[in-house]
Amino acid sequence: MNPNKKECLDIVNSKGINPASKIDFDVNGETHSLSIEYIIDTYMSASEESQLVFLTALQKATSAQEMGIDKFFEGMGQLLLMSHLSSKFEV
Repeated sequence: MNPNKKECLDIVNSKGINPASKIDFDVNGETHSLSIEYIIDTYMSASEESQLVFLTALQKATSAQEMGIDKFFEGMGQLLLMSHLSSKFEV
């Protein structure tokens, strides 16, 4: 297993969050659900540098009072959905 992915999962597990937990997003009245593990897997398929940026941001989110880990994964999931949906449109 990718060591960065393992560290992300260790952080999630240490906070008592099940990686299979899903976050629902409403996009134009249609619900899209992404699991925490899917979000992690997707970002861990990027370059080593991007993986480290994600991991560092996750570490900071776990210690942040205002943002927290829940908001972090909501934001990362929104980015994934926006990227996926924007790739469907031709400019």
